[in-house]
Amino acid sequence: MLEESGVAYRYREYKRQPLDGGELRALFVKLEMTPRDLLRRRDRAYRELGLTGDEPDDRLIQLMAEHPTLLERPIGVVGDQAVVGRPPERLLDLVATAT
Repeated sequence: MLEESGVAYRYREYKRQPLDGGELRALFVKLEMTPRDLLRRRDRAYRELGLTGDEPDDRLIQLMAEHPTLLERPIGVVGDQAVVGRPPERLLDLVATAT
């Protein structure tokens, strides 16, 4: 969708290059959300780790760094703004407001 709209972007393969704890913390600030807000409760790692969603933020951030599939995605970042790309059109809205 971004390519079709002529938007240049850089894709980060989240499984090969997972975000570390500091990057995740900065991302939550940009999103104005908490780790709990972006926790994928239907993810296999969620079940295997026995998570409840009530874990402290620091623990969820650590687990998201170790198990990147726990983080809702896609996430678009432009400067100090970010959005979760669900629905995908939100990514285009982010680009439009950032330019």
